[in-house]
Amino acid sequence: MSQGYSDHFFTTVDGPRLHYRDYAPVGDPRGVPVLCLHGLTRNVRDFEELAPRLAMLGRRVIVVSQRGRGRSDPDPQAERYQPLTYAVDMVGLLDALKVERAVFIGTSMGGLMTMLIAAQQPERIAAAIINDIGPEIAEAGLSRIKANVSVREPVTSWDDAAARSRESNLAAFPKRSDDRAFWLDFAHKTWIEAAERRIEPDYHAPIVAQIDTSDVAPDLWPLWEPFKAFPTLLVRGGVSDLLTPETVAEMKRRKADLEYVEVPDIGHAPFMTEPEAWAAIEAFMKRVD
Repeated sequence: MSQGYSDHFFTTVDGPRLHYRDYAPVGDPRGVPVLCLHGLTRNVRDFEELAPRLAMLGRRVIVVSQRGRGRSDPDPQAERYQPLTYAVDMVGLLDALKVERAVFIGTSMGGLMTMLIAAQQPERIAAAIINDIGPEIAEAGLSRIKANVSVREPVTSWDDAAARSRESNLAAFPKRSDDRAFWLDFAHKTWIEAAERRIEPDYHAPIVAQIDTSDVAPDLWPLWEPFKAFPTLLVRGGVSDLLTPETVAEMKRRKADLEYVEVPDIGHAPFMTEPEAWAAIEAFMKRVD
């Protein structure tokens, strides 16, 4: 046990083991557990600040590194690096933990996973927090992400990793331009020390090849329909290039009770510990059983 969590591994139905952190509720337990789902190339460290805050609200919090990220096994079949695969994995994990329902918190790809699970097993979702993603994904943002994650050359120092992190993500965090501590922390969340004193991105390279930037985008709006059945909070970075204001407006039109918060001066994606985001999340969680 460390920092309020314990480390565990779960074996998926097709083989790869997934690493997850299990945060115990602080004080009297309250409500169903929380399942945190990260973005494309991230891992459990993305929620190192948010998960303890949620645990302080009396929640059990489960944070998973999807296959090919962090301490989870890489997938020998790269074509399985798809949100549908990860969604199946998460249902399997909840079954193994005997968790019937959870609050799903999904950042970017994690939000898409939540949509897929909502379409297949909506009864598993007590409530959802969707972070900077929607049924329409802006092409500019998707192309930027693919360009950033395709650059994988290792570096030899954490200062270099921080500089690379800043170069790739400054557009999303423009107010942090000169914040060295922020970029070092960012690097430690997304890079790892490997063999021969190299520091490299902490995800399996074949993941990048599975990103679909084709001109014909799938219609994801049917995946939004099940959200009418449970409370949902949408978080958007104020300068996000992935989730547009137009998509937000349509999401609100289709779900009239959608709760919404925008984090100013942040792009894709907020960490959800920003004051505006956390205030909305804390209030939302207190209303969810």
